[in-house]
Amino acid sequence: MAYRYHTQKSTPLTEEEIKEKYKEIQEELKEVLEWKKEEEAKLKDANSSPQKKGAAKRALKKVERRINTVKGQIIYWELRVKGESHFKASIEKNEYWASCKIG
Repeated sequence: MAYRYHTQKSTPLTEEEIKEKYKEIQEELKEVLEWKKEEEAKLKDANSSPQKKGAAKRALKKVERRINTVKGQIIYWELRVKGESHFKASIEKNEYWASCKIG
Protein backbone atom coordinates (compact mmCIF):
# COMPACT_ATOMS: atom_id res chain seq x y z
CA MET A 1 0.00 0.00 0.00
CA ALA A 2 1.56 3.26 -1.13
CA TYR A 3 1.10 6.32 1.06
CA ARG A 4 0.69 9.62 -0.65
CA TYR A 5 0.57 13.16 0.58
CA HIS A 6 -2.90 14.53 0.90
CA THR A 7 -4.01 17.63 -0.88
CA GLN A 8 -4.63 20.88 0.95
CA LYS A 9 -7.37 20.55 3.53
CA SER A 10 -8.74 24.00 2.84
CA THR A 11 -8.89 26.01 -0.32
CA PRO A 12 -6.67 29.10 -0.55
CA LEU A 13 -8.28 32.47 0.00
CA THR A 14 -9.38 34.41 -3.05
CA GLU A 15 -8.31 38.00 -3.71
CA GLU A 16 -11.74 39.26 -2.63
CA GLU A 17 -11.60 37.31 0.64
CA ILE A 18 -8.13 38.67 1.41
CA LYS A 19 -9.28 42.26 0.76
CA GLU A 20 -12.35 41.68 2.96
CA LYS A 21 -10.20 40.38 5.83
CA TYR A 22 -7.95 43.44 5.46
CA LYS A 23 -10.97 45.77 5.72
CA GLU A 24 -12.29 43.88 8.76
CA ILE A 25 -9.01 44.17 10.65
CA GLN A 26 -8.82 47.91 9.92
CA GLU A 27 -12.33 48.30 11.38
CA GLU A 28 -11.24 46.33 14.43
CA LEU A 29 -8.35 48.75 14.96
CA LYS A 30 -10.85 51.63 15.01
CA GLU A 31 -12.88 49.81 17.68
CA VAL A 32 -9.80 49.17 19.82
CA LEU A 33 -8.71 52.82 19.56
CA GLU A 34 -12.22 53.83 20.65
CA TRP A 35 -11.89 51.50 23.65
CA LYS A 36 -8.58 53.18 24.50
CA LYS A 37 -10.20 56.63 24.43
CA GLU A 38 -12.96 55.44 26.77
CA GLU A 39 -10.47 54.06 29.30
CA GLU A 40 -8.34 57.22 29.16
CA ALA A 41 -11.46 59.29 29.77
CA LYS A 42 -12.17 57.25 32.90
CA LEU A 43 -8.68 58.05 34.20
CA LYS A 44 -9.08 61.78 33.57
CA ASP A 45 -12.56 61.99 35.07
CA ALA A 46 -12.37 63.77 38.44
CA ASN A 47 -15.49 62.00 39.70
CA SER A 48 -14.08 58.50 39.11
CA SER A 49 -13.52 56.39 42.19
CA PRO A 50 -10.06 54.94 42.92
CA GLN A 51 -11.39 51.48 42.03
CA LYS A 52 -12.61 52.74 38.67
CA LYS A 53 -9.26 54.40 37.96
CA GLY A 54 -7.40 51.22 38.91
CA ALA A 55 -9.61 49.18 36.61
CA ALA A 56 -8.97 51.68 33.81
CA LYS A 57 -5.18 51.36 34.29
CA ARG A 58 -5.42 47.58 34.07
CA ALA A 59 -7.64 47.83 31.01
CA LEU A 60 -5.16 50.17 29.29
CA LYS A 61 -2.50 47.44 29.50
CA LYS A 62 -4.90 45.07 27.76
CA VAL A 63 -5.72 47.73 25.19
CA GLU A 64 -2.05 48.26 24.33
CA ARG A 65 -1.53 44.52 23.91
CA ARG A 66 -4.62 44.31 21.69
CA ILE A 67 -3.45 47.28 19.59
CA ASN A 68 -0.13 45.52 18.97
CA THR A 69 -1.96 42.33 18.02
CA VAL A 70 -4.22 44.13 15.56
CA LYS A 71 -1.33 46.07 14.04
CA GLY A 72 0.49 42.78 13.47
CA GLN A 73 -2.59 41.40 11.73
CA ILE A 74 -2.79 44.55 9.61
CA ILE A 75 0.81 43.97 8.53
CA TYR A 76 -0.08 40.37 7.62
CA TRP A 77 -3.18 41.21 5.59
CA GLU A 78 -1.51 44.20 3.91
CA LEU A 79 1.25 41.93 2.64
CA ARG A 80 -1.32 39.35 1.53
CA VAL A 81 -3.20 42.03 -0.44
CA LYS A 82 0.10 42.95 -2.13
CA GLY A 83 0.45 39.31 -3.22
CA GLU A 84 2.91 37.92 -0.68
CA SER A 85 2.63 34.33 0.48
CA HIS A 86 1.16 33.29 3.82
CA PHE A 87 4.62 32.14 4.91
CA LYS A 88 6.38 35.48 4.28
CA ALA A 89 3.49 37.54 5.68
CA SER A 90 3.45 35.42 8.85
CA ILE A 91 7.17 35.94 9.35
CA GLU A 92 6.77 39.73 9.09
CA LYS A 93 3.83 39.66 11.51
CA ASN A 94 5.73 37.54 14.03
CA GLU A 95 8.79 39.79 13.81
CA TYR A 96 6.57 42.79 14.59
CA TRP A 97 5.05 40.99 17.58
CA ALA A 98 8.51 40.03 18.84
CA SER A 99 9.60 43.68 18.65
CA CYS A 100 6.53 44.67 20.68
CA LYS A 101 7.39 42.23 23.46
CA ILE A 102 10.98 43.49 23.71
CA GLY A 103 10.11 47.16 23.85
